[in-house]
Amino acid sequence: MAISAPFRLTERSSSYWRVTFENPPINLVTFEVFAALGELVDRMDAAEDLKVVVFDSADPDFFLAHFDIVPPKEPYTGPAWLDVAARMARSSVISIASIRGRARGVGNEFALACDMRFASREKAVLGQPEVGVGITPGGGAPERLPLLVGRGRALEVIAGADDFDADTAERYGWINRALPDDELDAYVDRVATRIASFDRRPLAEVKALINRSTLPTEADLTAGQDTFRASLTWPEARERIGRLLQRGMQQRSDLEYHLGEQIGSAAS
Repeated sequence: MAISAPFRLTERSSSYWRVTFENPPINLVTFEVFAALGELVDRMDAAEDLKVVVFDSADPDFFLAHFDIVPPKEPYTGPAWLDVAARMARSSVISIASIRGRARGVGNEFALACDMRFASREKAVLGQPEVGVGITPGGGAPERLPLLVGRGRALEVIAGADDFDADTAERYGWINRALPDDELDAYVDRVATRIASFDRRPLAEVKALINRSTLPTEADLTAGQDTFRASLTWPEARERIGRLLQRGMQQRSDLEYHLGEQIGSAAS
């Protein structure tokens, strides 16, 4: 059943849903995606029997590409991404990202906001390219990633603005597991089905207990978002963004396929 244009919702059962991102051409994260996710979390909170939601992509090359850096024509008044992410974290429902394709920028930050992350060994690509664009991440990576991988590796990922494969991400603690592509769907489905078979109350309680020691503070997340918004106004950032857009960013282009490798030279 479709919930909104950027993705489709499939209710496997009353306790297990799957959400498949489908926002051509490359699954950009737009304000419409934020609004649809806010609507989805409303439905998750209202579903009394729901225990687990799996997020995947209809595009095998792009899980969620990154934020749409072209300013919207109309002012956006919907839910902010940090609010949606906070509600996902507080929700009793367990969220799982099944990553096939590129998850960069806020695409990776979406995966970080999920409770678990599993990725295709052959096809998953993760990264935070913002510094290469001339801006800073604003969707939670500087706050969430160090809690998973440590300070040094978080700086390697964010300051380096490079792409990372699933095996490296697994070794760093960034994702739960890297799996062969032809085993990813079955494995994630087995984990979700198992969770869905348990009682909701203990699932909700253990998630709440784990949240107490593993989530960044709201103040830190807000500070990161404020810095990101300010960085979008920096003159040198606007120049870099303009050059990247001219060279194919936000299109199904060689630049988007190899962003980590090319972002430095393409933006200069």
